[in-house]
Amino acid sequence: MSGLLGRLLGRADAPARGAAESAAGAGLLPAPVHGAALSDKDLPRVAITILNFNGRHHLERCFESLKALDYPRERLQVILIDNASSDGSVEECRAKHAWVRLVVNERNVGFSAGCNQGAALATDARIQVFLNNDMRVDPRWLRELVGPIVRGECAATTAKMFSWDGSVMNSCGGGMNFHGIGIQKGYEEKPAACYDQPARSLFACGGAMAIDARVFADSGGFDEEFFAYYEDVDLGWRLWVLGHEIHYVPKAVCYHHHSSTSRTFPMETIRLLQVRNPILACFKNYSDENLRKVFPAQLALAMRRTLLVAGIGDDAPFRIERVNPRAAGVVGHLWEKARHKVQETIPVRREAVADLIGINDLLGNWPHWVRRRAEVQARRKRLDEQIFPLFDKPFWCIESEQGYQDLHKGASSFFGIDALFTGLDSGRPDPRK
Repeated sequence: MSGLLGRLLGRADAPARGAAESAAGAGLLPAPVHGAALSDKDLPRVAITILNFNGRHHLERCFESLKALDYPRERLQVILIDNASSDGSVEECRAKHAWVRLVVNERNVGFSAGCNQGAALATDARIQVFLNNDMRVDPRWLRELVGPIVRGECAATTAKMFSWDGSVMNSCGGGMNFHGIGIQKGYEEKPAACYDQPARSLFACGGAMAIDARVFADSGGFDEEFFAYYEDVDLGWRLWVLGHEIHYVPKAVCYHHHSSTSRTFPMETIRLLQVRNPILACFKNYSDENLRKVFPAQLALAMRRTLLVAGIGDDAPFRIERVNPRAAGVVGHLWEKARHKVQETIPVRREAVADLIGINDLLGNWPHWVRRRAEVQARRKRLDEQIFPLFDKPFWCIESEQGYQDLHKGASSFFGIDALFTGLDSGRPDPRK
């Protein structure tokens, strides 16, 4: 078992192997073993950074749960980074929660930059913790979350996240499909014994995670160009590339109002990030050889999704084979020419435009992203094949439309992506869409 484990986790003495062989046909990494609970004297100094944007209605419950933590107060700092809220959040924090260190930004700098900002302020923290403002945590949440890091079992951890009422799971570790669409394991599933076991995770959910402060700084932290969404997928994947490990800690329990902040923004602004950022994460973190296989399929699938939301009901006017100028006669031909001069545009839904802009953020800034990619690849310490078992559901197809499903399957085969992930599906049901 020790030889297999070394190959899976990319130890220095592990030879390069194919994905199917490195997973020993199981498609899953061995579960990590976590040690005994930390005593009070072993608990490190921790800084918890919370981002807030017009989330005043969440702060009371979040802070009250943090005040009830079973953790020495002198070793805990809570930092609220407010991204230019206009709902009275700042005033309420100053009036009711003076024990929280408050930083008020003049504009919304995003989740990534705000988290990095909080971490930079906590210079004496051994462990950086990031928590959504719409969370409440169990008293032992923090103690359990930092334990594996202090014991040297991993560099970062992610919590067990329930829905606010505890009726269903919200997150039990992370994975993704081959073209970067993130997966929160257990999302909307009923609590079950399978979610009570520690596991290795591709990424730690940025809403409830801990990371060794030195590792966070050395890795570059969250990518601020992501602004929000998938910054945690990118960081987690990068940590594995750099030779670190991330663990899911089921004893670290918290409860979440899912996506309560994102609903305050126009749909197209969120869609742009959710289309662009998976592409950026893949572009940065895949090896050269594997990116050349994945990237064409990723772009093809992104463009198909764009067409599906564009709202173009009839493509006949764009088909030259459908045009018959002679049938219209002279008057009809003149009418068509006049109509085209007036009607130079057609309605396209804003979500489709957001997709195109998001894709172009990479394509239109190619030299910049090639440099960003090179920075990651120059520090690579683990093979892709040793990371692929963490994807969990590499061939998960997020659209039900038949044309998209045919493209998903066909492109995977044509570009040789199938061979990369043979035997690496976890066997769990597909995530909810």
